[in-house]
Amino acid sequence: MKNFTVLDIQQFESVKKKKELYTNTIENHIVTAHKNIHKPHKHSFYLTVLFTHGSGIHEIDFIKYDIQPGTLFFLNPGQMHHWELSEDIQGFIFFHTQSFYDLHYAINRVNSFPFFYSVQNSPVLYLEENQSVYFSSLFQEVHSENQSDFLFKNHKIISLIDLIYIESTRLYIQKNDSEIITQNTYSTTFQKLEELIEKHYKTEKSPSKYADWLNISAKHLNRITQNMIGKTTTDMILERVFLEAKRELISRQFNFNEIATDLGYDDYAYFSRLFKKKCGETPSDFIKRYQ
Repeated sequence: MKNFTVLDIQQFESVKKKKELYTNTIENHIVTAHKNIHKPHKHSFYLTVLFTHGSGIHEIDFIKYDIQPGTLFFLNPGQMHHWELSEDIQGFIFFHTQSFYDLHYAINRVNSFPFFYSVQNSPVLYLEENQSVYFSSLFQEVHSENQSDFLFKNHKIISLIDLIYIESTRLYIQKNDSEIITQNTYSTTFQKLEELIEKHYKTEKSPSKYADWLNISAKHLNRITQNMIGKTTTDMILERVFLEAKRELISRQFNFNEIATDLGYDDYAYFSRLFKKKCGETPSDFIKRYQ
């Protein structure tokens, strides 16, 4: 079954050599990459975008976020998104592969930052005016440096991006301290669980199996997920299943019976009832509302 388009970084520039970083202004990005981004899609890279002027809506995995001057977004690989932007929109965007960042540091990893650590954490940060001016200067410098041929170009870009992530993390924790998932013993297991669910959610729905893979009891795994996000292991598995169901529904390439089968459910009627119970609406109601 065909999934949503997953855009690779190579699709955004006509280059002969392998590219691991892309930078642009939002205005130019929309014009040059419109053929790739006008429909909901995913990326294989980490994306950061700052809106400095204009307004709109940014929808990430079916959650809508308002866009206003000073809005900063962080997207993990695999998240689906699209946006509706006003004609006067302005800002900056950059994205890079995991190796582009990780290879420059012996200890630091890009997914150690809270907005990249877990998809359960919020992908948005709303900046105050003075903060927006400061971040805008950093994004501008990243973009300008990337257009240059200066000595130690990549070193400076990495340092600037690292500074953006560090400054963003400080503000992010201030604004979301009681809600974010941070790194500790529980969160390490939680992140491994997220990775396992991403790999196996279509074929494995049993919390006990995931607990076996993590070498802990199902009861303890449930305690961890309840502690981290107030949800059960089953809730996490089903949330991933129905996120994919929604993605496939709006692609309009397959009927719901085919989608149910693809996601590991042979009983279409049961899957439909489960969808309504977990999502609060029937598949057809979801499609009508989304359209």
